[in-house]
Amino acid sequence: MMTGDKQAVTSRRRVLAAAALAPVLAGAGPASARTASDGTMVKPVITTESDWAPVANVLGRSGNLLRGTTYHTPYPRDDLRVVVEGGIVIKPELALGAHVAFVRYADGGTMCMGDVAVTEKELQGVIDVWQANGIAVTALHKHLPAHRPDMWWVHVHGHGQDEKEELALAKGLRAGFDRTGIPPATPSGPPSPVALDAAGIDAALGAKGSSDGVVYKAVFARRETIFDGHLVLPSGLGATSAFIFQPLGNGRAALSGDCVMLAEEVQNVLGALRRGGIKLVELHNHHLTESPRLFFTHFWAVGDAVELAKALRPAVDATNVVPTSGV
Repeated sequence: MMTGDKQAVTSRRRVLAAAALAPVLAGAGPASARTASDGTMVKPVITTESDWAPVANVLGRSGNLLRGTTYHTPYPRDDLRVVVEGGIVIKPELALGAHVAFVRYADGGTMCMGDVAVTEKELQGVIDVWQANGIAVTALHKHLPAHRPDMWWVHVHGHGQDEKEELALAKGLRAGFDRTGIPPATPSGPPSPVALDAAGIDAALGAKGSSDGVVYKAVFARRETIFDGHLVLPSGLGATSAFIFQPLGNGRAALSGDCVMLAEEVQNVLGALRRGGIKLVELHNHHLTESPRLFFTHFWAVGDAVELAKALRPAVDATNVVPTSGV
């Protein structure tokens, strides 16, 4: 016969196990609010693009599969003309690219997260729709310095336990997108070079970037394994530094992007960016309860593209990242 203390411990374990198995959507909190009953970490599973056809159908556009695990769908704000200080017109590919990503896990669940650019007028209504559909907002901030029209970037997060809830997440996201001016998807051709010294940028950053025909981009991922509660995030999802160059002519570029950091790296990175003449726009988090805790800084600069890349290099070297490809 068990003692009172042992009975209490056993009862508590049963409650925790039942809670871990209960189907929930992000409306009850992100997946990170739940804990696996046995403390094990759950890994993502390999999928194919065809596995995501039902999600694509709900979202109303096709995405692409990254690194075998992450189904990524872009929502560029081609409908907007955003102008930054100095009269620079921002290309959607530089800083107006919204996106959502879905990942399936070995326990049968699905996680989604995204970063969506919305106007000041769209913001509150979109948030209301997402909250009504079980989509959590985990960050709200700016990517650009003084600009017009006024824009906000919203990070969203959701979790479903099965295929039905996975589609519910997609429907909830779609309901929010439908409250914005995001235009229907249009086919894109093969990427082409941009009018920048790509080799010089690569050499300065110590990484091979890529062109989509509009901007040049270099991406770095954290070396550590990042967890969201009991879920292991695929490499390159929600834990990347992205440096994006929009050509302005004569080798010059507008630079935007963000740098992912641990707490102990933040001040070294911010100092490195400022010493390189790069303007700081935001310092914030994208997640709520990830481990290790991540911080992000958005920045802005205009100048010779290779010199900007050289100014970025000390910030890259101050973080524990590795070059990657894709989003």
